[in-house]
Amino acid sequence: MPVITVSGNLLSGAREVARDLAQALGLDYVDQEILVEAARQLGVSVATVERRDERARSFAERLGLLMRTLMERSAAATDPLSGAGLDVVLAHTYGEAAGLPSGEEGELTEERYLVTLTSVIRGVAARGNVVILGRGSQVILRDDPGAFHVLVYAPKQQRIEALARRDGMTPEDAKKRIKESDQNRAAFHQRFFKVDAESPALYDLVLNTAHIQPPLAVEMIAMAVRGSAARLPAEHHDVPQP
Repeated sequence: MPVITVSGNLLSGAREVARDLAQALGLDYVDQEILVEAARQLGVSVATVERRDERARSFAERLGLLMRTLMERSAAATDPLSGAGLDVVLAHTYGEAAGLPSGEEGELTEERYLVTLTSVIRGVAARGNVVILGRGSQVILRDDPGAFHVLVYAPKQQRIEALARRDGMTPEDAKKRIKESDQNRAAFHQRFFKVDAESPALYDLVLNTAHIQPPLAVEMIAMAVRGSAARLPAEHHDVPQP
């Protein structure tokens, strides 16, 4: 039951690799947008979470149950947001999350955000068979023996050119956007996890998309995950073939 986290800066190719990997291995794929939409459709409030123990068959059902169970323990301990929509909490960008107040000021604090995000990521990973993109998942799940962590890297100039092409931006504007995105991602990981998101120590595999295109990256990750699972207890051995 593999759990694979894929991390990377804007336009590094991390999103494409994560989606293609999930499709190739027949795994579920989760990113920020999917979590936000699931919470929005359910209308889940962080303060009104119910405990549900039923086993869900589909990924959509599993996400639904997760949104109702993610705070079952932390709710009483942290007095989570009264009436705040879970979709609003999860929708925070790296920059917005890094700018949350500490202590008890405001409706949403960094402590409450971290509790919610950690519960969501761990809940998504609990049943396995999933590829998770970003959101600090490589740190939140670093002690999970069944998790495999991938960093997708691309040189900054390559990312600037890709963003300019994709969004029809000038190179100067693209450079500013990439710089801001990188700073926000770095601030997010430093504030909540006290780590450098680019540190190889956080990952089992680092891939440079300047030299390794997504199709080959998917093959390499699948091979590495199978090799890693072979050294773990039997419950982690079931890695689909691409």
